[in-house]
Amino acid sequence: MRPMTRRLAEVAKKVGVSQATVSRVLNGRTGVSDATRQAVLTAIDVLGYERPTQLRGVRARLVGLVVPELQNPIFPALAEGVGGALVQLGFTPVLCTRTAGGLTEAEYVTMLLDQQVSGVVFCGGLSTQEYGQLLGRGVPVVLLNAAVDFSALPPTLLVDPVHGSKLGFPQVSTDDHAAVEQAFTHLWALGHRRISLLVGPAEHMPSRRKAEAFARLCARTGTDPRGRIGHALFSFEGGQAAAHELLATGATALICGSDIVALGAARAARRLGLEVPHDVSVVGYDDSAFMNYTDPPLTTLRQPIDAMARAAVQLLLGQIDGGTPTPKELLHEPELVVRGSTAPPRAPGGRLLEGARLTRV
Repeated sequence: MRPMTRRLAEVAKKVGVSQATVSRVLNGRTGVSDATRQAVLTAIDVLGYERPTQLRGVRARLVGLVVPELQNPIFPALAEGVGGALVQLGFTPVLCTRTAGGLTEAEYVTMLLDQQVSGVVFCGGLSTQEYGQLLGRGVPVVLLNAAVDFSALPPTLLVDPVHGSKLGFPQVSTDDHAAVEQAFTHLWALGHRRISLLVGPAEHMPSRRKAEAFARLCARTGTDPRGRIGHALFSFEGGQAAAHELLATGATALICGSDIVALGAARAARRLGLEVPHDVSVVGYDDSAFMNYTDPPLTTLRQPIDAMARAAVQLLLGQIDGGTPTPKELLHEPELVVRGSTAPPRAPGGRLLEGARLTRV
């Protein structure tokens, strides 16, 4: 009799069940009652056999890092920051990213849970429903620049049934309202009065927050935000297409939701025969690598990547050590980095307008 067959027989005899039942327990299959499953696991321990990895009840020191893509430079930067912080604490990061024809973020979640990871850091990509499913699994999770509207989840899912406390995931984000206000104030001070906003899809929470901030600033300055907010995929081509429509309305300045989108917007302006920055000023978001070397160098909003990555890892570690996750969000202040893609707009006759005195609007 082979060693594995002998072990199955011994465990089955100890519990008083069939070898097939023991096999189902060891392979994590359904069709076994909780009482029988626990009895089989106890027999394995009593007989001195080692449980399979997925049944040991102790998570590996692996942490999943799920990002939606690597084409946008901000995601490799976030992955590097989080990965470095995890390694210093003795954890091994497992990078998961969506590729054409590959696994989705939701499928990666299933794979990571099967590997008994200690926790997961998400940089976007899951739906509200999928976040709700994660809440029920009890795995430590932190959302990094991936804010989610937990109010859209069923109320019963957001309350701890034992303690009655509010459930949710810790979130670490850049303050989108502050970012838009910094960019808007800068452009308004230069003399721009036809400022437009170009962000990601309408259902994308950070994009929604930027749009809310922009509408509030328009109201404060007495301008109408209608027709001034564009949505695009986070890609060069998406930025170019959406910017073409905004520029057709006479916009002289564009605040973009990412550096890649901003570069697409600059291309759209040039194809319309407009000069950046004197006909159209463009502001990016992220301060990705090499934005200082574009033509012209891109004015952008720098995200504090290192500080955010460290905060996310510390929040995850608190959960791994037994802390209760809460839906609180840490907002980090961005920094406006002024370069050559913004300038005072031209007057109708071609003369550059004098920039107004810098004031908060």
